[in-house]
Amino acid sequence: MEELLWGRRIRAFRKLKGYTQEEFAKHLGISVSVLGEIERGNRKPSEELLEKVTETLGVTLEELTSIR
Repeated sequence: MEELLWGRRIRAFRKLKGYTQEEFAKHLGISVSVLGEIERGNRKPSEELLEKVTETLGVTLEELTSIR
């Protein structure tokens, strides 16, 4: 369940910032298939990857995890 929430939030912020999956995966240094698995909730991102996600998107970890 937690993986699904991470994935939805990452996808939402990625789209808000105008990144395609391909562009975003390249910035993160991961494959598009891994990013897709994360966004679908099939894979939990590592702490290292979450740090890269927040840096790339220009958001805090708190913003990424908060549910409004």
